[in-house]
Amino acid sequence: MISTNDVRPGMALRLPDGLFTIVEYQHVKPGKGKAFVRMKLKNVETGQVLDRTFRADEDVPQAIIERKEHQFLYRDDLGFHFMNLEDYTQFALQPDDVGAAADYLTDGMTVVLTMHEGRPIGVELPAAVELEVTFAEPAVKGDRVSGATKPVQVETGITVQVPLFVEQGDRIKVDTRTGQYITRV
Repeated sequence: MISTNDVRPGMALRLPDGLFTIVEYQHVKPGKGKAFVRMKLKNVETGQVLDRTFRADEDVPQAIIERKEHQFLYRDDLGFHFMNLEDYTQFALQPDDVGAAADYLTDGMTVVLTMHEGRPIGVELPAAVELEVTFAEPAVKGDRVSGATKPVQVETGITVQVPLFVEQGDRIKVDTRTGQYITRV
């Protein structure tokens, strides 16, 4: 248990509704009445954001979330397979558990898995990843307008808008937060 006066953004709480991380925290002391704490909480499993109000100095259950480096091995019918880099144990995660990170995972990539009580609850990717272009249509002569782009398909199967000079076989860097092209590698 931790007092609401001691909580900070980024901490995790185990509430009756589920596991939440604190996004925003505000201690309010009105002119009349007792102080209270207003928090914006994000559900770790569903991504839902809630606003909750607690009394000042109320005890809430704190959850400990560990972040461990893992290597993505491969994907098959059982799910996405990861290996712990400390003790080399392997396990599989379902596509629902991996979420949007599945679009950027390549074999051998190192990612950070967030764990609660030994159970993986999320995948944290690096800010940018390098991916190989597997399909790109050639640029049409006359499409040389400043800033023109074309869609290409990368090795993970997603489509990215890139400048016209990118061709099949090139390696590009893609921002994992926005899905946008950064540069050719």
